[in-house]
Amino acid sequence: MRTKEFKNIVTKYKTVFFDAFGVLKNHKGIIPGIDKTFDFLDDHGINYFVLTNDASRGPEALAEGYRSRGIKSITPDKIISSGMLARDWLALKIKEGTVAYLGTRQSAHYIETAGLDTLPISQINLDDVEHIKCLVFLDDEGFDWNHDINKVINLLRKRNMPVVVANTDINYPVSKNDIAVAVGGLSDMVEEILGKYFIRFGKPDAQMFMFAYEKACEVKPLRRDEILMVGDTLFTDIIGGNKFGMDTALVLSGNTLPEMAKVRITSSGIIPNYVCPSVLINGEF
Repeated sequence: MRTKEFKNIVTKYKTVFFDAFGVLKNHKGIIPGIDKTFDFLDDHGINYFVLTNDASRGPEALAEGYRSRGIKSITPDKIISSGMLARDWLALKIKEGTVAYLGTRQSAHYIETAGLDTLPISQINLDDVEHIKCLVFLDDEGFDWNHDINKVINLLRKRNMPVVVANTDINYPVSKNDIAVAVGGLSDMVEEILGKYFIRFGKPDAQMFMFAYEKACEVKPLRRDEILMVGDTLFTDIIGGNKFGMDTALVLSGNTLPEMAKVRITSSGIIPNYVCPSVLINGEF
């Protein structure tokens, strides 16, 4: 399958939306040389945002993860996380009270900034749940998988409440060839067990892309076809961007392995505008 170099296509656009994992970073950390990509974009006056389903930390902490590794151009205002949509929903719909969550202490940022009290699943007493107004799936770390997942199931059997999934990813790569279950996959399992329907935020839903589009337009007016969505996964980044009317670039530096790309594109019918080895400017991934 023919691929194109990222630097040869990106100059056609005014703004780029980058997925994070598999595009800018992988299981080893920030992909070496990514800083040159942002230098290239800055030199050509191309704006950019990191559009991520990562709700494990707030925008400030996510941006600091890049800055501490030398990518100083990714500031908190460049981060657009699915957790931000969950936060806005909580502020509108729950308004006050206690929200239980599954995730790390840092991930509770999205609940706290909505002005709500937080309670990790591990600290819930199942005999005292009347004060809990909502449950949020935030991250796949920060809890005991066996004990606390069972507690989630029994909490939702005891008390009928809204359930929010702030990260729809079902898996993520932990090495070049291996994946792990993400919080979206975990919520799918709980949903199936209980026969309930949860409220979900993140790619590929149009709401995520509209939220990002409006943020980008606050910087400078844009048409959708002036934005390039860059991702490593057909079923989130690429189909979401396609449906929203953006051009899309599938990179082969993450979830979609080079040897499987053609088969996956053909079998899924999800067709990116471009396929690139990576977003590196000098040399392939």
